[in-house]
Amino acid sequence: MTPVISNYMKAPFTVPNGLHATDKGLWIVDQLTDRLALVALEEPHEYGVSRILHEIPTESSTTSGVSYGEGALWLGANGPGDRWRYTRKTDALSGTGEILKVNPQTGETLARYPLPGDGGTHGLAYDHVESGAIWLSTLHDKTLTEVHTSDWSIKKVIPLPYDGGHGMVRTDDDAIWMVFKQSRIIAKLAIRDGAVLDEIQIGPEHPEPHGLTRAGTDLLYCDAMTAWIVRIKGVFE
Repeated sequence: MTPVISNYMKAPFTVPNGLHATDKGLWIVDQLTDRLALVALEEPHEYGVSRILHEIPTESSTTSGVSYGEGALWLGANGPGDRWRYTRKTDALSGTGEILKVNPQTGETLARYPLPGDGGTHGLAYDHVESGAIWLSTLHDKTLTEVHTSDWSIKKVIPLPYDGGHGMVRTDDDAIWMVFKQSRIIAKLAIRDGAVLDEIQIGPEHPEPHGLTRAGTDLLYCDAMTAWIVRIKGVFE
């Protein structure tokens, strides 16, 4: 697939490392401060930014990935935050990842779950096709893990074709679009076995892909290095 790729807007944070579009706007999470902003999905204004509609602090740390489901935000805490800021008692432990379920109005932590297996995570996606489940990148094993949100039991594990799996979007045709940052590839994977069904190559002229979400017929991704939100047009047409 070779769709049109263009810069859309700048994030309100310096290091955006996850985003999720809803009918209320676009949630963006900052890796340094672990704050979340809901911004309007409209054409950017002066300075290339959109309007901030709502903003909340969270108890996450080194946040990499955000999704929305069951009336809550889900965050990937990829280890402690002491590399970027002062230590907080709510930080995830070194060498581990945690998933936080967060109140979207206040930022209050509603639940906290361990990442299956050792290592960290760089992305997650609530399953809006088969509700009651969430997909997690499990970096240590180079896999994608689906867990039940009711009891955090593992539902499915599939291998990944490339290193550094980041943001992802579940589709209604038994597949997931997933970012692979190092390869600068966004791949469509079969949830049955991880087979590559399609790929979008992000050339060096474009910002680096990290987080990923669907907005209408387009994919949006964020670049934690430049703070750009990038549009990939017409993927779902």
